[in-house]
Amino acid sequence: MTIVNTSTQVAVLSAKRTPVGSLLGDLSNVPASKLGSVAIESAVNDSGLRSEDVQEVIMGNVLSAGLGQAPARQAALGAKLLDSVSCSVVNKVCGSGMKAISNACASIQVGQAGVVVAGGMESMSLAPFLLPSMRLGRKFGSVQSLDHMQLDGLQDANQGTPMGDFAEICAEKYEFDRESQDRFATESLKRAQVATNTGLFSREICGVMVKQKNSEREIILDEQPLKGDVSKIPTLRPAFKKNGTVTAANASSISDGAAALVLASKKIVESRMLKPMAWVKGISEFSQASRWFTLSPIHAVNALLVKLGWNTSEVGLWEVNEAFAVVTMATMRELVVPHKKINIRGGACALGHPIGASGARIVVTLLHAMQDNNCSKGVAAVCIGGGEAMAIALEIDN
Repeated sequence: MTIVNTSTQVAVLSAKRTPVGSLLGDLSNVPASKLGSVAIESAVNDSGLRSEDVQEVIMGNVLSAGLGQAPARQAALGAKLLDSVSCSVVNKVCGSGMKAISNACASIQVGQAGVVVAGGMESMSLAPFLLPSMRLGRKFGSVQSLDHMQLDGLQDANQGTPMGDFAEICAEKYEFDRESQDRFATESLKRAQVATNTGLFSREICGVMVKQKNSEREIILDEQPLKGDVSKIPTLRPAFKKNGTVTAANASSISDGAAALVLASKKIVESRMLKPMAWVKGISEFSQASRWFTLSPIHAVNALLVKLGWNTSEVGLWEVNEAFAVVTMATMRELVVPHKKINIRGGACALGHPIGASGARIVVTLLHAMQDNNCSKGVAAVCIGGGEAMAIALEIDN
């Protein structure tokens, strides 16, 4: 268990994200570092600061093979930040984007930097296939390639087990049947479609220019909600286990996207007379056996609330990453959080889950939802492969 208590106050000045693209969809030809550049530049432009004020960039990224040296550095320079900016990549699987925020808070608290950009970026569409044996050469016979995305992002490293198998274990423990998971996924999709069609995401999304045959097109909307059809959700086959309950619809989809936040010290906020979006009140991490990663957000949130002296009823809005519907359903049950307060604009079952970015994406979405709903306290949590989870508490000044 790790608790970061932000006694040295850290402000969130801005929070932006790209649209989330489907596998081999709208953003499939855009590298993760380019997606990161777009999110970073938009967040800095929205922060009330200048690009030269940024001292450090920390970006989550899981599928780094083939991206080239120093992906966070690529993203920072692509966002027109100065050469003097320090840059780092964080890989904590699905929690990478949130861990980047945590590391940024720590950097500010110890006085290493006054302004830090933190977030995450991922192109799962461009994840390459690997040939591990080729370094030694091959005299005769076939060579097996390994899917970088599957190997390093979507299966447990210790057991070689797909994460969906662990979701099935969670469903069995809580007796979440297929119908209840599908109802949850249906509601997630409906919420995301409403948010997309009514412009609720417009303030948080920054458009991405993509090349087409003879022109460029700006992608400004999440791709999956536009394609989703709630009538098909009950018809899908189990994805991981014969006669199982977890499907492609009540699990998150493979996706591309990026998110970035500008964080600053209280000293910077006061000296520049800035109005923060919110203050980071605390961050927690929790770890247990890999097979129970689906339940780790419950423990991370509980520890955070105890440390802050908050109770669940005073938290106005929640974001819990829907890696699988059962993750959020279990969190709702154990923490006694009503569905009307959680993932109010849909979650990863509907929007998608670009794994290196999602930990930051849910914070971006939470912050904008808090502002739009006059909510003073919010909590975001993400489950993480390997048995871990992170949670972050945010508060907006009245």
